[in-house]
Amino acid sequence: EPFISNDDWLNQFGNIIMMQKPEDMELFPPEEKGFSYLMLFDDYNKIDLTLLPLEELDNYLKGDKLIKVLIDKDCRIKRDIVPTDIDYHVRKPSAREYDDCCNEFWNVTPYVIKGLCRKEILFAIDHLNQILRFELLRMMSWKVGIKTEFSLSVGKNYKYINKYIDEDLWNRLLSTYRMDSYENIWKSLFICHQLFREVSKEVAELLGFDYPEYGKNITRYTEDMYKKYVENDYF
Repeated sequence: EPFISNDDWLNQFGNIIMMQKPEDMELFPPEEKGFSYLMLFDDYNKIDLTLLPLEELDNYLKGDKLIKVLIDKDCRIKRDIVPTDIDYHVRKPSAREYDDCCNEFWNVTPYVIKGLCRKEILFAIDHLNQILRFELLRMMSWKVGIKTEFSLSVGKNYKYINKYIDEDLWNRLLSTYRMDSYENIWKSLFICHQLFREVSKEVAELLGFDYPEYGKNITRYTEDMYKKYVENDYF
């Protein structure tokens, strides 16, 4: 409590030029126990510091294996802590999880198209980015997992996935991020379909899963809507 009530002790770390205290905010409710300080200093170093009550120590150590003990002056930790990112490794999907991923990708496609046909660009972008792209990246991570025997992590937000896929696949994925016009969103959608179809078929084959045909009807639907609203210059 003395630490939380006065921030002066934080000056020991340096001159803070920006700070956020998530647990002290109203717009963004806290997601976990403890009290955090997200700090940026004038030398541009950044420290994310979280204070926890002692009774939460065991839960904290069990909750995240990717930690390193720097100092334990009161000898409260009774076991060796060996940092490992194993909890973040790409996990092998079950046949049901694989099918669910395919179903979600193709089922949400009509929402993207609805936004495009109604000229609701932010609606279309949101569904493509937040759902379709997420499932595409999930499927691509499974492809990486198979290649690496599910022995590593591709990072938060899939930030390291480019290290484990070929250049052509990576470049085609990047090309789907241009969404500054309706035309470019349509192009991105078609490329996402192509990529998902390729990768999901490969994953199914390598894991011995049945490949669902969700994309067959949705591909035809997508092409028909494109012809009606774009090629025929409906607007």
